[in-house]
Amino acid sequence: MSAHESSTGNGPARGVRVAMLVNQYPKTSHSFIRREITALEELGAEVLRYSIRRSGEPLVEPADRAEGLRTCVVLDQGALALALAFARVVVRRPCRTLRAVGLALRMARRSDRGVVAHLAWLLEAAWLERDLARQRIGHLHAHFGTNSAAVALLVEALGGPGYSFTAHGTESFDAPATISLGDKVDRARFVVAVSEWGRAQLLRLGSPGSGQKIHVVRCGLDRAFLEASPVAPPTGPRLVCVARLSIEKGVDLLVEALALLAGEGVEFELVLVGDGDLRPQIEAAVASTGLARRVRLDGWGDAARVRAAIEQAAVLVVPSRAEGLPVVIMEALALRRPVVATAVGGIPELVMDGVSGWLVPPGSARALAEALRTALATPLAQRAALGEQGARRVAERHAARSEARVLLRHFAQALATPRR
Repeated sequence: MSAHESSTGNGPARGVRVAMLVNQYPKTSHSFIRREITALEELGAEVLRYSIRRSGEPLVEPADRAEGLRTCVVLDQGALALALAFARVVVRRPCRTLRAVGLALRMARRSDRGVVAHLAWLLEAAWLERDLARQRIGHLHAHFGTNSAAVALLVEALGGPGYSFTAHGTESFDAPATISLGDKVDRARFVVAVSEWGRAQLLRLGSPGSGQKIHVVRCGLDRAFLEASPVAPPTGPRLVCVARLSIEKGVDLLVEALALLAGEGVEFELVLVGDGDLRPQIEAAVASTGLARRVRLDGWGDAARVRAAIEQAAVLVVPSRAEGLPVVIMEALALRRPVVATAVGGIPELVMDGVSGWLVPPGSARALAEALRTALATPLAQRAALGEQGARRVAERHAARSEARVLLRHFAQALATPRR
């Protein structure tokens, strides 16, 4: 039995009922999904939450813990329930099931995940198809183009509702062929990119004509950020980096850049909010470069702690090697803090060099050090002006409710489209 509660209203989306599927939800780094769902519900939609598995990370944010109570976790149903659901669909729709097995095997041949993983996704899809039918859901939206989109595709192949998905960035575009991203685009009712850069990547995939159903719906911020009262920037040289400690986030590169600044006698301190597999290596690098008194690793923090860290910093640093468009950049600019970031993915669509921050090429510790030196040497009034420019751009492009309205139009159109 699904553990769903829903919030409906009398807004423009009254009567729109959809399901949202994520590989792991709720999760600290997936706050943008929570904001999207909240905005959809404030507009009157009804959204059922599904997660394939539980996140292995602690939920430090109270809003995420509340979301956990409203989310149905597919793998929590148990192997027997999934197997029985598959057996039922075999009996009810043998031809569709055979085609779905063929799709799963075709995706498996291209993938490094193997046949077992894809057959497991097929069982998950069988259970989810049955539950969506019980809930009378006519459309399924997946976040990320990886296994959640694969399960959504298999749900549709088994006879469930049509689907769409949001492709966010590196997890989809690093090796699109190995995750059959083109097939997912072709079979979807529509596909969402979170930036123009992401849409350009998706346009290279799929069959001719599929570009008409690829749309940009940006991640958004709620009123707590967009209507925040300005907090005066600090006068000290504090930097903040909010990131998962993984190779693509480039925190090791940031430590190398800070070591260069320390060698030049530049005054600074860094607060690093986040955690991950590379934490031991990052701690070792901080110690070996003599930065232990200048760099503080705070681990994961809830929304209030992240916000406080940003407000207490002069500049946000995003040293990533690969990205889609990090939400923390939106948060920092909304709080009127300029950003030093690498020019990867959709970041240059939001951070304009010399206007709301500084852009540097990815992978260069020296270029990053030079930008940080410039940022710290920039007069306080000029940094504040950069932050104001960034806040205006975020308000124009990344309001959660405005972006939710765009997504709702696509949902409504999808629900009005006859089944294949």
